[in-house]
Amino acid sequence: MAYMFSYSERPGTLAARRYTDDVPEDVKKRRLTEIITLQNSHSRESYKNDIGKTFEVLIEADSKKSENDWCGRNSQNKMVVFPKGNYDLKKGDYVMVKVNNATSATLIGEIIN
Repeated sequence: MAYMFSYSERPGTLAARRYTDDVPEDVKKRRLTEIITLQNSHSRESYKNDIGKTFEVLIEADSKKSENDWCGRNSQNKMVVFPKGNYDLKKGDYVMVKVNNATSATLIGEIIN
């Protein structure tokens, strides 16, 4: 996981007082795009490596895309989405989820008993 932003000067810092911002805006945008693309590639690989694994997941909420699915996080802080099924579960419950698929930002799985 990474927080990525285009460079912007922070007023009042030593760097802002000592150095001029001489990097053109188009270069900043290109660099940001490059690092985002690289991070997405790393994330996609990391998430794909979790396919077939089972994780304990803390249920956080209904999935944003479907009220028939839960979403929650595993101990690696990865988002996991899985069908609610016919289980008596609620937010705050822990459940074991087997990962069947993945995107670069979400693990997709199913509850296992």
